[in-house]
Amino acid sequence: MPPRFKKRTDANQADIVSALRGIPGVTVETDHDDILVGRNGKTYWFEVKNPSVVSKKNKAVQESKIKDSQKKIRAEYTGHYSIVWSVEQIMAEIGITK
Repeated sequence: MPPRFKKRTDANQADIVSALRGIPGVTVETDHDDILVGRNGKTYWFEVKNPSVVSKKNKAVQESKIKDSQKKIRAEYTGHYSIVWSVEQIMAEIGITK
């Protein structure tokens, strides 16, 4: 069996997970490419990217920084899947407003 390598996580992921875990009624599971967030009986799948890969022009993750496997999930997965870089984006997508 080939050796397993520790999965790389983006630098902002730990802060995002910590912030989400501090919100009542929100659960977070890691190591699921990247995080699963639960709220009100629904599960949301988020790929967390570093803000440095966000285009200043259109405020979206640069397509060249999205892996082919992530593009396939985004195109074919019928549940919630989103590529994000901030806790505010996740909160908006799970229905939490400040």
